[in-house]
Amino acid sequence: MEQQDQRNFILFLVIAVVFMMGYQMFIVEPQVAEREAAEQQAQIEQEEAERIAPSVPLAPTVEAALGQDTRLAFDSPSLDGTIRLRGAVIDDLNLKQYYQTIDRQAEVRLLRPEAAEFGYYGGWNWLTEEGTQLTGFEDTWTLTNGNRLTPTTPVTLQIETGGVRISREISLDENFMFTMTDTLTNLGTTPRRLRAYGAIRRHGDDGDFLEATTPGANRDRGLVHLGIVGILNGKLEKLNFKKIKKGEDVSAASNEGGWIGLTDKYWLGALVPQQDQAFTAKSEYRVRVADAFTEVRTVGTELMVAPGSSITATNQLFAGAKSVNVLRNYQDTLGIDRFDDAIDWGLLYFLTKPFFSALSWLAAKLGSFGLGILAFVVIIKIIMFPLYNKSYAAMAQMKLLAEPMKDIQERFAADPQRKQQEIMKLYKEKKANPLAGCLPILFTIPVFFALYKVLFVTIEMRHDSFAWLTDLSAPDPTAIGNLFGLLPFAAESVKSIPLLGFIIGIGILPILYGFTMFILQNVSTPPADPMQRRIIMMLPLVFTFVFGGLASGLVLYWVWNNILSIGQQYYIMRKNGVETQVDTFLAKRFGKKKAEGGGEA
Repeated sequence: MEQQDQRNFILFLVIAVVFMMGYQMFIVEPQVAEREAAEQQAQIEQEEAERIAPSVPLAPTVEAALGQDTRLAFDSPSLDGTIRLRGAVIDDLNLKQYYQTIDRQAEVRLLRPEAAEFGYYGGWNWLTEEGTQLTGFEDTWTLTNGNRLTPTTPVTLQIETGGVRISREISLDENFMFTMTDTLTNLGTTPRRLRAYGAIRRHGDDGDFLEATTPGANRDRGLVHLGIVGILNGKLEKLNFKKIKKGEDVSAASNEGGWIGLTDKYWLGALVPQQDQAFTAKSEYRVRVADAFTEVRTVGTELMVAPGSSITATNQLFAGAKSVNVLRNYQDTLGIDRFDDAIDWGLLYFLTKPFFSALSWLAAKLGSFGLGILAFVVIIKIIMFPLYNKSYAAMAQMKLLAEPMKDIQERFAADPQRKQQEIMKLYKEKKANPLAGCLPILFTIPVFFALYKVLFVTIEMRHDSFAWLTDLSAPDPTAIGNLFGLLPFAAESVKSIPLLGFIIGIGILPILYGFTMFILQNVSTPPADPMQRRIIMMLPLVFTFVFGGLASGLVLYWVWNNILSIGQQYYIMRKNGVETQVDTFLAKRFGKKKAEGGGEA
């Protein structure tokens, strides 16, 4: 390495290190300190408010809140919990097949009583012709049939108010859908005009709710839509919690069916009005003395009930996991428009949706999403095989032109215009296209982001393991700092060390990615400029750290993709008579020497 190149290379390394340290010291650490200070200040303000206003009691625990009302239990393969008879409110719901953490100890509790911290609940009621509540969340219903709600045993509740008797049959399927079939009987002597009214409310700070429901989920909030989501008149409506708190809302009428709800990364609570009737939907953020809550609600079409007669209306409430196949099944069997769009597929939805379908099918056939990802890479490589072959052939051709181009650059160093003309002439004579090698990037980048989105937002990859990877939706759980599990302390502890954890918290899979990227570079055409070549050679190290924080399923995809690309590119280079840096390395190590004529002795 020449002296000037050495200085440039060292300068690059120093700048890179200074940048990393400066970013940690002046951006990351101040943000952490600011967040901790804000949390401490909030705690102080809360304690002071409790001291000054002792009349505002602390929220009881979930268990204590559940004991304040008469309840009806429900149980299914997917859910268990209770319905509060006061208001016929579904406010106690656990997801039996999903757990808060990978150790599978505590189930995810999605719905919580209003009286408890982070209350989250919903239900269906009725409005009068004047727009006032005929029934509300404070009116008590009576259980008239059944004693436990299951997929095979519906129950019946009843209430009589304002001259109307309402008999409600509640049924629950094998997954996450509650169906309320109401029979309204007019007990008076004049016609009544009534409208179904559904509401879902969630109390408290949305970030704190996320941590209480799924620890660690609040860290991902900037990468996925959290807030209001729904399909109204065939249009996707979305509003995040930040905008909700600023006073923005959703307000729309729907004549074509639809739904609206509150969504987290993996969980959804949604109102599904009767799909053959029009309804209006609205959201609202309310601040009260003790707390604040976000509400989504729907109001259905006015229904006429003649004196002494009855009518029946059916409305539904979804509360559970956003499993793609479950949502699509409801979409197909119940006619719920675009219900799978409760999942944040992103701007590349035209790729993410088919990608998930392919991965899901492969996982079902092969037995795991890990194997499905490996098979998916092979399929992508086959589809793009002609393009990649053309690209690699172009690289091989460019490598053969390296010496003639170097000669042109030296001969016409003082005449840039002539140098460019000669280079273009060389390209034309040899029928070389320097841009052809870049063509796969145009397809690789959207594939990368689409696959990242699929692995990040779909619950099917959550807590799904493969080899040493305990959760394909989370980063590699191993770390250099504990020698990949050989030392007696957890990798999480290593990763949490400020600055140092960023380096020694790297796992096995990101290291494999960096290594395969390095090998791939060595069977490719290196840049002619020495400084550019050295910078390029630094990229595997840089990307090792970048990929260290990505979902392990995504890194698994790229490691396997690199391995296949190495074989494909090496074959094409050798086929075109190009010696790669790998060949040079092997020749040095195994004592092979090139003969005068270019062959091997």
